[in-house]
Amino acid sequence: MQILLISGIGFAMVILVIGVLITVREERSLVEDRLGKYLKEEQERRGQPKRRTLGVSEWANTRIEKFSWGSGISKELARADIKLKVGEFLAIAVGVALLVTAVAFIISQGSYIFALVGFIFGAMLPRIYVNMQKGKRLVRFNNQLADMLNLMVNGLRAGYSTMQAMEAVSKELPAPISEEFRRVVQEMQLGVTMEQALDNLLRRIPSLDLDLVITAMNVQREVGGNLAEILSTISHTIRERVRVKGEIRVLTAQQVYSGRLLSLMPVIILIAMYLLNREYVELFWVGDTQLIGYIALGLAAILIVAGYFTMNRIANIEI
Repeated sequence: MQILLISGIGFAMVILVIGVLITVREERSLVEDRLGKYLKEEQERRGQPKRRTLGVSEWANTRIEKFSWGSGISKELARADIKLKVGEFLAIAVGVALLVTAVAFIISQGSYIFALVGFIFGAMLPRIYVNMQKGKRLVRFNNQLADMLNLMVNGLRAGYSTMQAMEAVSKELPAPISEEFRRVVQEMQLGVTMEQALDNLLRRIPSLDLDLVITAMNVQREVGGNLAEILSTISHTIRERVRVKGEIRVLTAQQVYSGRLLSLMPVIILIAMYLLNREYVELFWVGDTQLIGYIALGLAAILIVAGYFTMNRIANIEI
């Protein structure tokens, strides 16, 4: 068992080092990855030879992204602006899971149950990090959307075209909104229609406010109208919505953090009791009380999850 444990730790460290090196060496942005197919088409049209990639990482990523879950992970990484491919992300996830498993196995002094719990928790950690980064980026984007609309309105009133106004947004405003609109402008410069480029933007940023803006721009292009006045009205609406959301977030912060604390407290107490008095906690799954212990643990897990989602549902107020 010690040999397996040492091998698992070594494999986990190798995977983590490889993931860090790949991340550091990843110079190309996601824009180049998404626009690569258009550049390949241009090379084929001009008769230039295509570049062949024979790397194992590229081959694995191509195969993984063909599956629905692989494309879903790729979309989540793009929304979080994490410059990793699906294969690299899965390798890091496996490495983290094995490392947490080894640490849990050592701390629990050879408990396979704690090792299994550590593996599950370690496998979830990278996904939790991606979701956190995605949420933070979405909040920053929504907070910058009103300023983006004001800049576009001023540009349109000064005589800019819609594309020139979006290019001004990509140069004047900070990230992440400048990065996203820079991608939109680059796609349009390579021949993608404005409607398709904006749809790609909405897939990367699943924001209801952005959906409203894109719908208004598409309708204006089809039926006409004063786009500057439309965007000015939407900007005022978005500012008010952001203000109300901020007030609600302040008022419901106590409930949100209370739900998280109350959900983690039983797990932390169980782990602490197991480390302090293992024989007492092992009554849940050892001996004559094994069946009752499994029922109690399962019921406790269901109640904890139900309570957490109930408190989040109460605090989640739609605007």
